[in-house]
Amino acid sequence: NSVFTAVVTPLLDNGDIDFVSLKKNLHHQESAQNAIVILGSTGEALNLTLDEKKSILDATKAEKLSVPVIVGVGGHNLTETLEWLKMVEEYPFNGYLMVTPIYAKPGLLGQTLWFETLMNSVSKPCMLYNVPGRTGSNVTWETQVRIAKDFKNIVATKEASGNMEQIMKIIKNKPKDFMVISGDDNLTLPIIAAGGVGVISVVANAFPKNYSEMVRLSLKHKFNEAQTLHYGLIDITDQLFADGNPGGIKYALSLIKKCDSYVRLPLTEPNEKVKKQLQHLIKQYGKQ
Repeated sequence: NSVFTAVVTPLLDNGDIDFVSLKKNLHHQESAQNAIVILGSTGEALNLTLDEKKSILDATKAEKLSVPVIVGVGGHNLTETLEWLKMVEEYPFNGYLMVTPIYAKPGLLGQTLWFETLMNSVSKPCMLYNVPGRTGSNVTWETQVRIAKDFKNIVATKEASGNMEQIMKIIKNKPKDFMVISGDDNLTLPIIAAGGVGVISVVANAFPKNYSEMVRLSLKHKFNEAQTLHYGLIDITDQLFADGNPGGIKYALSLIKKCDSYVRLPLTEPNEKVKKQLQHLIKQYGKQ
């Protein structure tokens, strides 16, 4: 699969998980043949209890989806992260999205040892996730290439640094079969043009078929057609992140009746300006 959707965790007005909407959203992605990431940053994993995260694993397993599912792994406490991985290993999912430790801001050695320790505890393929805007530390291209060469079960990187030069250096120097995946919806087209092979997407929660078609056209080097779809969504995607993710995408999903827009503190719904922009943009997009 070239498109993974980082699915949201829908919530009810009392703060509980909305499993009815979660299951509908999973099948919405399946119908577009998109692979799925559960319990990532867009899924508010850090705002969920361990029991809640396990309930999402159980609910996703029960749907017997026909597309790959990978599970987010993150935090800064090594013991808790290893316990989480031990639990998830019991499920029939396809792999892991492993984010750099948050808040701690480790150096290059700490980053490498963190990934090595996690990878040695699992049997399934892993994807490195570099998102310095959230974690506070960037995994340099040199470190990512070294990890790719040294650890065979790290098969890809989700690059969300926004640094195209860094991304191109990874692509130039990586092992042949190592995949570079966009972690930024609005940079997916140029990343694929530079040699990337897909995306883990937020906007695909709301527009899975159109966004996936853009990616597939890009992978076929049909960039003129892909650009039409890319620029059709670029302003919407921009607003999804204007006042925090996943508040923006959850509000967008509420506009198209896929789930409610509730999030948990410290996250909030987007401000009124962003809400109005999304209302206008999604209404116009629907008329195209």
